[in-house]
Amino acid sequence: MTDHTDDASRTEAFFTLHHRLPRQSPGSDATTRRLLALVGPLPDRPRVLDLGCGPGRAALLLAAEAGAEVTAVDLHQPFLDELREAAAARGLGDRVRTVRADMGDLTGPAFPAGSFDLIWAEGSAYCVGFDTAVRDWQRLLAPGGAMMISECVWTTDAPSAGARDFWDRNGSLRTLPETTAAAVAAGCTVDAVLIQPESDWDAYYAPLAERVASADPGAPGMEWALAATREELAVRRAHGTEYGYAAYVLRPADPRWPTRRETPADRAAVHAVNTAAFPTRDEADLVDALRADAEAWLPGLSHVAEAPDGSLAAYALLTRCRVGDAPALALAPVATSPAHQRQGAGQAVVRAVLDAARVRGEALVLVLGHPAYYPRFGFVPASRYGIRPGFAVPDEAMMALVLDDSVPVPAGLIRYPAAFGV
Repeated sequence: MTDHTDDASRTEAFFTLHHRLPRQSPGSDATTRRLLALVGPLPDRPRVLDLGCGPGRAALLLAAEAGAEVTAVDLHQPFLDELREAAAARGLGDRVRTVRADMGDLTGPAFPAGSFDLIWAEGSAYCVGFDTAVRDWQRLLAPGGAMMISECVWTTDAPSAGARDFWDRNGSLRTLPETTAAAVAAGCTVDAVLIQPESDWDAYYAPLAERVASADPGAPGMEWALAATREELAVRRAHGTEYGYAAYVLRPADPRWPTRRETPADRAAVHAVNTAAFPTRDEADLVDALRADAEAWLPGLSHVAEAPDGSLAAYALLTRCRVGDAPALALAPVATSPAHQRQGAGQAVVRAVLDAARVRGEALVLVLGHPAYYPRFGFVPASRYGIRPGFAVPDEAMMALVLDDSVPVPAGLIRYPAAFGV
């Protein structure tokens, strides 16, 4: 009984410290807007499920600026009351509905399958586990829907003992590639990843630090809450460059087109798909030449999409190139069998090979392709980064995709493998 009372006092003290703070996790309105842009086009009145909404800073922005109908979910009723008050004060009472529920048990009439265009979870998925969240929440998405889920990750390959000790006691972290691999294993493809800026942490921690300084340490459970919060703040000051929040925009993989790595048994079929997809066999021969180039060929970055009958429907290849002296990847060729074109097979295999590159920890992909096709994967003109090819090409056709925005994007001339002949 004593332990139960202590736990209740600690929980109450924790919420007392956090009550009416502007944020309950690192974030900012600017980051919410940036992530909303990364999600891409939404219906005119999108149905949004904000999970672990807290006092609803994101929910209010989504309702006001995206015209969303927001279902905001949290277990802490005072947060929901605060959100309802704020929504009413801003004239958004008809756009924001609050539901007290456990986001690890989204059952019942409030959560029918296929009923949301966007699931939003800023700094909250850790409550159920990132892998579980990605796997289980997909069923709630309408066709074409997306999820934005953030997760704290290591931003270094060698965390210090102090940082590792803290996180081993407070929720073990993974690296960005490891977390990406978990999202892919849970059945999603990655549209975008954003490492939240340090200013997002300041927006959360500065008001929290002020609250700590003014709190009554004699209140039940408060001594524990203050000690835990002070340690969290101190670890961030000492080790903040070693970890951060990664915000993922995810979509369920297209079940019509299973994708996988190319195997040696696929080589003849890969050659045939490339030959059939293009006017000449040059792209098919290019794949063979790249496969023989040990510096260009990267195991695991040659993927196929399978048709319902098990035959190969589409193919995509990433090989090593360079921008100046910095490593990058070249996406070429991308080929879809004529019988399966314009049905999603090409998109599925491109997303799969880009996910594989993220899991490898690659930072930059380049493609020379149709400017109406590749932006759907996040590609933008390479010239925005000061990247240029060594031959004449329309600016909008030479595109770049930054996979890891925590790595500086190199500028300079693209150096392709010799097999490209440029």
